[in-house]
Amino acid sequence: MDLANFFLTAFVVALLLCLMSGFPVAFVLGGVSLIMAGLGALFGVFDTSFLIAMPQRTFAAMNNDILLAVPLFVFMGAMLERSGIATELLDGIGRLFGKRRGGLGYAVTLVGALLAASTGIVGATVTTMALLSLPVMLKWGYSKRLASGSICAAGTLGQIIPPSLVLVLLADTISAAYQKAQLEQGVFSPETVSISDLFAGAIVPGFILVLAFLSYQIILAVLNPNVSPAPPQDENVDDISTRDLLMRLVPPLALIIGVLGSILGGVATPTESASIGAVGAILLAGFGTERRGMANTGLLLLGAAVFFKLGTGGLGLSLFAERILVALPMIGFVGLLAIALRSLFASGNLDRTCVETARLSAMVFMILIGAAMLSLVFRGFGGEETVHHMIESVPGGPMTALAVVMLVMFVLGFILDFIEVIFVIVPTVAPVLLLSGIDPIWLAILISLNLQTSFLTPPFGFALFYFRSSAPPEISTRDIYVGVLPFIGIQILVLALVAVFPDISTWLPYALR
Repeated sequence: MDLANFFLTAFVVALLLCLMSGFPVAFVLGGVSLIMAGLGALFGVFDTSFLIAMPQRTFAAMNNDILLAVPLFVFMGAMLERSGIATELLDGIGRLFGKRRGGLGYAVTLVGALLAASTGIVGATVTTMALLSLPVMLKWGYSKRLASGSICAAGTLGQIIPPSLVLVLLADTISAAYQKAQLEQGVFSPETVSISDLFAGAIVPGFILVLAFLSYQIILAVLNPNVSPAPPQDENVDDISTRDLLMRLVPPLALIIGVLGSILGGVATPTESASIGAVGAILLAGFGTERRGMANTGLLLLGAAVFFKLGTGGLGLSLFAERILVALPMIGFVGLLAIALRSLFASGNLDRTCVETARLSAMVFMILIGAAMLSLVFRGFGGEETVHHMIESVPGGPMTALAVVMLVMFVLGFILDFIEVIFVIVPTVAPVLLLSGIDPIWLAILISLNLQTSFLTPPFGFALFYFRSSAPPEISTRDIYVGVLPFIGIQILVLALVAVFPDISTWLPYALR
């Protein structure tokens, strides 16, 4: 082993050891990289000119249009977490299925899917549903293992169902890797991968995953009724009227459709759509469950303003008439928004949401800057060529190499958060895989499903830790681990299905282009 390879190996080992130490990841990435670059320069195996690009990379990260959507989506999710939507949805859908065997399990999965599309935050979804639904499931005699597994699995849907933060961050990383791969192939007008492409690509796999979870629970309720019984005779489960159910379902669905529809339809950029989601979340959280009608009115006014803005161009109206049609609903919307903001400010929810948004957004961007430093030092030590050679040397061609990379990412998902995997691992391996002709959207969806599965897999799955912190003492860690195993199997089957049939994740994005 020559000195350059020795330093590269020492760099990777030092990085892994420091990451497992618990020290903040962003500073580990930057600090270890700088130290190893300095040592490499002293021994003459690292060219310090690589570090000249660091200020430019930092500036580019701060001005990245895609990443501007991150704080807004985080704000939207954090605000909706405080809006009472989870309680309303669980109560409404629970009462819809409540008298049926396994009804609460179905409700947990459906609510998890809706919360995933609303908030995209795994920890918030798992914790909220554990606190709200787990006591009722245990009281009604549900198996501890089934209850644990269904809640943890439903909580991880936020990793794949858009607007997922994983997909937002992957869009930037995969797009950069795809452009790099095209430039190396001599394509000097490279195509890009957008957030809307990944959102569209994740819709069908996410839908299949939800159906698979529901199918498993239905089959289990038929074959083994004791694990998911109907409510006890002494439990008075009221039916829910169609009006009440719609009042609970329409607000989050309207917000989801507004955000995703505007992105997929090309009406607005991801940042603009995230802004719509943020103000919609403010309305829902500010008026609460008691005044949900006012929040719905605000959403309708916002929708009317957008519709008039987009739909009056071909009517031949004067500019003044068009402005009046847009201004009138906007005035009403702004008034309701001001009332909602005042309520949130008085309750302190606005302060807490802004602090949480700033904390998570700062963490994302600090990790991104640390990962940029890591990438430069890794390249300076010849790491890219080494990875390229390792992947090309895998027998079986690109598909076998892809399988090996997926396995490595799955294992790393135990010890690294998805943000570190996306910013550190993906930029290293994705360009090599994309050079072999692998579709970038398909690759991104496979990575997202892979990370979702590692979130759920014992003993280090993050969703299990979130659930353990909220579960009562009578549910043992063994119950949690055994309970998630069937759902892990389902996720692996869906991952394999998408891997074997790439069109599941690619036909919709290309159809919408």
